[in-house]
Amino acid sequence: MHHTQTDELSEKNRHPSEGHTLSPFPFSDTNKRYHTYSYALKQQYGKKLAKIPLDAGFTCPNRDGTKGWGGCRFCSSQGSGDTILHSGEDLRLQFEAGLERARKKWPDASAIAYFQSYSNTYAPLPDLRRILEPVFSWEDVAEVSIATRPDCLDAEKILWLSEMNRVKPVWIEMGLQSGRDATMAAMNRGHNTSILVACMKQLQGTGIRTCLHIINGLPGESHEDMMETARLVARLKPDAVKIHMLHVISDSALGQDYRQSPFPLLSMEEYVQIVCDQLEILPPEMVVERITGDGVADNLLAPEWTVKKRVTMNAVDRELACRDSWQGKRYKPEQ
Repeated sequence: MHHTQTDELSEKNRHPSEGHTLSPFPFSDTNKRYHTYSYALKQQYGKKLAKIPLDAGFTCPNRDGTKGWGGCRFCSSQGSGDTILHSGEDLRLQFEAGLERARKKWPDASAIAYFQSYSNTYAPLPDLRRILEPVFSWEDVAEVSIATRPDCLDAEKILWLSEMNRVKPVWIEMGLQSGRDATMAAMNRGHNTSILVACMKQLQGTGIRTCLHIINGLPGESHEDMMETARLVARLKPDAVKIHMLHVISDSALGQDYRQSPFPLLSMEEYVQIVCDQLEILPPEMVVERITGDGVADNLLAPEWTVKKRVTMNAVDRELACRDSWQGKRYKPEQ
């Protein structure tokens, strides 16, 4: 029988603790069988880093008419920044409020400044420098994470970001959402997968870390469609991935559709099966920043189970243990 490096590492990590076996997964010091964000940060920094969401006042090219109107059909009017406390305030005030909130839970936490709302490189470079560069000098900021679109990054902006990456680590987060172009068009994304693939190639070798977001349960998508999206993520090899369930938000275009004619959504059980199938084919070293999103109860139409994030996460843990499986167990570099 052929043993991979992951198999060998797994055996080393298999030891009893408090009457049960720890995860066979190499990138874990708990029962987790996937490469959690908290584990990755703890390995690098030795302590908690809190991700502080910030709104710098940008928009998106599929909102302002450049690529379309109305934004992505699944996006709320806040451009996916629904956890932001004080949008529109001075960035420093937003940051201090977010850090104060985080330190009530983790008193010694440092911070990741997370530009979350809309497309945070959708502006001329001089404006980006004026808005974003000061954040790199803030003492409590350990990393800067910038959510954007692949069609809002060009060679000049990537060069500047690679320079800023020498000051503090830079993450670029982009929404792949689906590897199926028909779904991307139906969701009014305003770009196809080939643009994202090209952007990922441009970012390679710059030192800038990348995180791709995918959404399970988009209208019309089959299990195989969602698996193909995960295979594309595996081939692109971002440093991290966020896996979300589709949230039907009341102030989104999809929300309007759903009110008029409800479409089928994944049950929690179906979602857990799909996530575990996806984790099995992702490279084990890829950090999984999320395996489900934060459903905001106030503006969530469906599915109601998404507000219980911890229940979903525990169900994923149980399913992987039941399968005796883990992230990367079925990963093939050539898939």
